[in-house]
Amino acid sequence: MAGPDIIALCNQKGGVGKTTCALNIAVGLTLLRKKVLVIDFDPQAHLTYSLGLDAPNLPGAIDAVMKGEKPLADAILDLKGLQVLPAGPSLAKLETELAARPGKESLLKDCLAGAADVSYVIIDCPPSAGLLTVNALVACREVFIPLQMEFLALKGMSRLLTLIEDVRKTYGTNGPSYRVIPTRYDARKRLNNAIMDKVRERFGPRVFRTVIRENIAIAEAPSFGQSIFEYAPRSHGAEDYLDLCREMIRRRPV
Repeated sequence: MAGPDIIALCNQKGGVGKTTCALNIAVGLTLLRKKVLVIDFDPQAHLTYSLGLDAPNLPGAIDAVMKGEKPLADAILDLKGLQVLPAGPSLAKLETELAARPGKESLLKDCLAGAADVSYVIIDCPPSAGLLTVNALVACREVFIPLQMEFLALKGMSRLLTLIEDVRKTYGTNGPSYRVIPTRYDARKRLNNAIMDKVRERFGPRVFRTVIRENIAIAEAPSFGQSIFEYAPRSHGAEDYLDLCREMIRRRPV
């Protein structure tokens, strides 16, 4: 039996909606009857908070698994129809603690070999190019890059694409491909439309056809510990994320 489809949500620019995408993709896939494991791999623990969990009072979860202190199955929480590996406060120390360990770049990949009972693994990466992000890129099949329709967001992609290519060359030819998720799109804004045209011209079929439109409910939902599907199930945001999940299931890697 083939293993799960492992996808990393990654962007080295903060504030682009990476965690929001990770959460709503994970929940959307469960609504389409897929079994999903979602991993908060960001020391800021925004995904953990967005699920209504109290990160400072959680015992180490993903970091404990990475260090071999806890089996994967024992660290997983069942929440909102998802399997969840939250981030606790000790995740911030993980890069330093693993610095001298042989094969440290492949630890997450090795840990996820035990994730046999899910169709998808969604990893919310930190906004950096450190050891945690490299582990996610080594482990995943694809990188999803949330991209706001703004000039500086587009300019900042080159560093991430270079990192993805470096991981592919260093750790095997089957390293990750990538796709772009257009986010916070407002068709009324001329700049948004101009950036969208540039993105589709530059990245072609790597850009999802589904666009996540600007929607205030998407920004509000995490403060209530909810996905967009719980907070505003009839909103454009819920419609867009469910369409994105359907497109994920239909499309093959590029």
